Amino acid sequence: MVKILVVNGPNLNLLGTREPEIYGSMGLDEINRQVDGLAGRLGLEPEFFQSNHEGEIIDRIQGCGSECKGILINPGAFTHYSYAIRDAIASIGLPCVEVHLSNIHAREEFRKQSVIAPVCLGQVSGFGRQSYLLGLRALADKLNSRGISDE
Repeated sequence: MVKILVVNGPNLNLLGTREPEIYGSMGLDEINRQVDGLAGRLGLEPEFFQSNHEGEIIDRIQGCGSECKGILINPGAFTHYSYAIRDAIASIGLPCVEVHLSNIHAREEFRKQSVIAPVCLGQVSGFGRQSYLLGLRALADKLNSRGISDE
């Protein structure tokens, strides 16, 4: 199995109760279970990490380079201003897909810009939990096309 890192940023630990009209009623644990199920079918082994702290996210991204082959990230509000997370992703050189539950381009003006997206393979937003699953499929396709294995 090819190991990947799944990063969830600030406030995503509150999914299911936080603004369900925007983010849905499904909690992060359930989303992680669905990601884990699909990942197994795609030959991937996800490691899940959630933090409300920018530095912890940076440390985890920097620390995953030797053990992980790719990253699936929902940076939450850090999407719009964390050049430090952007630089951490760029510095390790792993394929990364950015995901969002809501359509960030249809929300407040400040949410429409991602500083993370330019260092990612792509961005999936607006499909609720399906954003994670679509992003995971895209990451798996990229890893497979590169011939990346768990060796």
